[in-house]
Amino acid sequence: MTLPFAEPLVRRAPSPRVIPEPLRPGDPGGPPCRICTRRDEPDEHEIWRDDHWVLRVPAQTSLPGTVWLATWDHHDSFADLPAELAAEYGRLAGRIERAILSLGDVGRVHVNRWGDGVAHFHIWFIPRPLGMLEATREMLMLWEDVLPPATPEQIGGAGQRIAAALAG
Repeated sequence: MTLPFAEPLVRRAPSPRVIPEPLRPGDPGGPPCRICTRRDEPDEHEIWRDDHWVLRVPAQTSLPGTVWLATWDHHDSFADLPAELAAEYGRLAGRIERAILSLGDVGRVHVNRWGDGVAHFHIWFIPRPLGMLEATREMLMLWEDVLPPATPEQIGGAGQRIAAALAG
């Protein structure tokens, strides 16, 4: 078993559905968008940017080297990402993956898009520790939740190394 939990696990019923779903930050009529507010005021989590994209480290993770890439403009998903940004994304995703792999001790880089946080196209890049085979495939995010949290220095240091690799 590759779950980070001991047996027995107990299945629970899902909660009732919420329809219509609540508005996300950045949706028309929704709460203020934290990505848009950071366009002119970068913070300590931003490690790289250009005219179309911003790359950030999370405030907390158990896997240093985790980053998330977002468009500055409101594009919700692959379905409405303009063709030129889609092409940029492909090239940039490869650069980000190579930068994360350059940290060392990384078996694979998982790329995830959930789309529920904010109304911006955003993708997560998450390093699976080398040799941590119980964290392969969909198990990585379960393990990320239960591993000890990385320190701000570990998260920031990995982010700085990723930024340097992107700049080089």
